[in-house]
Amino acid sequence: MPALREVEHYLTGLWLLIKGDPSGLTYLDLSERGSLRSFWAILWCLPSIILSWVWWRMGFLKSMAPAVDNAGLFYLRLGMVELANWIVPLVLVGVITLLFGIGKKFNTIVVATNWLAVPVSYAYAALIVISILLPQLAGIVSLLWLALMMALIFTLSRLMRMICGQQPLLIGTITLTLLIPALILSDMLEQFLGVYPG
Repeated sequence: MPALREVEHYLTGLWLLIKGDPSGLTYLDLSERGSLRSFWAILWCLPSIILSWVWWRMGFLKSMAPAVDNAGLFYLRLGMVELANWIVPLVLVGVITLLFGIGKKFNTIVVATNWLAVPVSYAYAALIVISILLPQLAGIVSLLWLALMMALIFTLSRLMRMICGQQPLLIGTITLTLLIPALILSDMLEQFLGVYPG
């Protein structure tokens, strides 16, 4: 598992890329091994993921009888949803890079998006903490949630521009593929697996 110093190194590279500095690519391990190692980002995100699961379960329990609650099964199903959200968008992006003839860029996209998930995950976790501790600020939290989503779209498009070059159609396609399928998949799987508050 990459140490904190290594993760900071990767995040520095991402920040340089977001600012338009191509030297940021030199901070990332873009080899196949580096692409696989970037999935350690899941463990780096785990504290914030667990917090989001606990928050989701709190909402879920409000809409059901406690007698039918099975916490272990509930978290297992959320884990399945989380794993699908990490893997499926990247698989779709892999298909897109092949169709556009830029398969060699795939490892770079995987590395960049996986490590980007770390700060984004903790930003969402901070909003969850605010919503739990200060429920009266629900409206403000919703606006911050929207702002964070807009910032994520902007950040991904900047990264894709640095990785793929000046190709607006490709940049837009990859950016939306990294976001939209995950949102749709989450909703579908949560309802199918019975972990959707309702």
